[in-house]
Amino acid sequence: MQMIASQPVTIANGASLSNAVELRGAQLCQIEMPAAWTAANLTFQTSANGVTYQDLYTEAGAEVTVTAAAARNISLDPVISGVKYLKVRSGTTATPVNQAADRIIILNLWE
Repeated sequence: MQMIASQPVTIANGASLSNAVELRGAQLCQIEMPAAWTAANLTFQTSANGVTYQDLYTEAGAEVTVTAAAARNISLDPVISGVKYLKVRSGTTATPVNQAADRIIILNLWE
């Protein structure tokens, strides 16, 4: 596998959920966090059609959660694969965390 693209997503000021990005069959392998970040872990919503989104869970029923912090690159193992459209959430489904300013997160993808 090789890295093929970097896709930015933005969580707007006062919001907890990013805009959607189309992964086009690529696998999310790394996340680049911004230098400023209102403390929260990351969770995800996915969609097959880009219209209806659902929270992403493991087969064991746990919400897929990535430990995040400001100015950090996060390697994902295992990668998030098989997802066509993705949104990134600050916080969890039960406890979303609104960001104090616009935050741009870079998603690095493998083919």
